[in-house]
Amino acid sequence: MIKPLALIVDDEPDIRELLEITLNRMNIDTCCAENVESGKLLLQQKTFNICLTDMKLPDGNGLELVDYIQATDTPFPVAVITAHGNMDTAILAMKKGAFDFVSKPIDLSALRQLISSALKFSSPTPAKDRRTRRTLLGESSIMRDIRTKIEKLARSQAPVFISGESGSGKELVARLIHHQSSRGDNPFIAINCGAIPHELMESEFFGHKKGSFTGAVSENKGFFQAAEGGTLFLDEIGDLPQSLQVKLLRAIQEKRIRPVGEHQEIPVDIRLLSATHRNLAEMVKAGNFRQDLYYRINVIDLHIPPLRERIQDIPDLTEHILMKLTGAEATALPVLSPTALAALQKYHFPGNVRELENILERALALYDGNTIGVDDLNLPVADYSLPDSPAYDPTLGALEDYLEKIERKAITDALEENKWNKTAAAKQLGLTFRSFRYRLKKLNLDN
Repeated sequence: MIKPLALIVDDEPDIRELLEITLNRMNIDTCCAENVESGKLLLQQKTFNICLTDMKLPDGNGLELVDYIQATDTPFPVAVITAHGNMDTAILAMKKGAFDFVSKPIDLSALRQLISSALKFSSPTPAKDRRTRRTLLGESSIMRDIRTKIEKLARSQAPVFISGESGSGKELVARLIHHQSSRGDNPFIAINCGAIPHELMESEFFGHKKGSFTGAVSENKGFFQAAEGGTLFLDEIGDLPQSLQVKLLRAIQEKRIRPVGEHQEIPVDIRLLSATHRNLAEMVKAGNFRQDLYYRINVIDLHIPPLRERIQDIPDLTEHILMKLTGAEATALPVLSPTALAALQKYHFPGNVRELENILERALALYDGNTIGVDDLNLPVADYSLPDSPAYDPTLGALEDYLEKIERKAITDALEENKWNKTAAAKQLGLTFRSFRYRLKKLNLDN
């Protein structure tokens, strides 16, 4: 079996020797260089599996090597070595494509974990299927671009911030990044930060010792330790209180946590992915989210578009959802009428893909067993052709309640304008009389 080969670039002989000894003990061969120029010469002469480079070098910095390796036909993982506390440099390196970073003084256990993870990904024969087309559906240019980005992000350990509206598929994207990465065989822990009571957050995130507080009848490992070796996905990270934001920042930067009641910090090996439907940049300006944490989690930003911006994907999504809901093959699926499909493509979808699934599930319960018509979809009356309407504001309450209020107002206004003539009101709203009667009954307006 051919040993992996690592390139070490550092101008300090002691550091080079330490790294060489550590990697040789891991059964990895090494080549050393003391500056950027000699590092590039070795890269031209040999085929490497991983590179460890210091940031400050006599004739330049490690970012030049990151760029050089990323520009080759077969880029491989690069880890940069930074001065303790110099997170800005580490973040810049990961934005450029570095796999991860190591802070001085070098923690050898953390270094070994990093190298093992990097070598898994650089293996020339990955066992897993890395295609995402069958999971993240859609052939629009937007979705093809996102699938390409996911493949690139999977080759890094950089924190990724996934933005997008509720129901747009942020967790699905996070799972795909994890699955395609070198951590894919390890745990993926998804947490909704808005669903955890504030008084329990520290214990839930970092764990606690038995007896550390009233009710702590047993030891709890917490989310970070549960995700050890894998990925921690923090959904709705904007809901975290300021007190926990400080502790989260330290855990990310130091790669260590301190469980409640413990005196010693514990090293953790996780990749952090986070998401929210909120505008974190605006929250930073308003003082509701720490700027340093925002920059730390937002090393790479991946925006997931709302469904209304990729309406050409609706036929594929509809077929996939109907197959999932019915368990039928594509040839035996219920068929949407042309007018029903056109109605879906005109609808604004404030709830995105999640709302499309709810609409189709309801349609399956209502249709006559042959073709799903526009009446079976029972799309909300309002928002049919309002592509520029404002995004849903979560402060207004649950999405279903919010949509019901809009629908109730639209129907009531139409009835009043037509002197409560139901046939005329249905025509004004572009609904069949059958669909209009269903809505009146649903909203208790049929008295």
